[in-house]
Amino acid sequence: MKSTKNITITALSAALIFLFTWLKVPGPIAGGLVHLGNVPFFVASIVYGPYVGAIAGALGMGMFDIFSGYLAWAPITVITCLIMGYVLGNVTKKFNMQNLLIGFVLMVVIKVLGYYFGEAIMYHSFVAPFASIPGNVVQILVSAVVVFIIISPIKKGLKNI
Repeated sequence: MKSTKNITITALSAALIFLFTWLKVPGPIAGGLVHLGNVPFFVASIVYGPYVGAIAGALGMGMFDIFSGYLAWAPITVITCLIMGYVLGNVTKKFNMQNLLIGFVLMVVIKVLGYYFGEAIMYHSFVAPFASIPGNVVQILVSAVVVFIIISPIKKGLKNI
């Protein structure tokens, strides 16, 4: 029964991540798409652990890339999200604000490095990917602030279920 529950939670999390990624946030951020898909991605990783977070993030964000015209980005997204979800889920196993902050700092580092090297391969340039770094940083920071505000009530609410 536990595996059925994990599969269901992973699938629902992936669907939420896809939906929140599809809803774009307007703004003049250079170097990327601005969305809130990282909010349910981070919540899934923190609440349900590294495996659910990694798989749900890779599926949700990867499906977004495939279905929205960013097919070339899908492999970079899937690999980066697998690493991000796994790391955040492990860092926050012992949930406290210090580990949450460490996890978010690591998310910025992993996102920037993952997309930097992916873009370096795509563009055949180690210079061109620098243009995407500000957008990637803003993307994670905005989501981190939202998650920082909502995660404690979510975790408390789930204890009662």
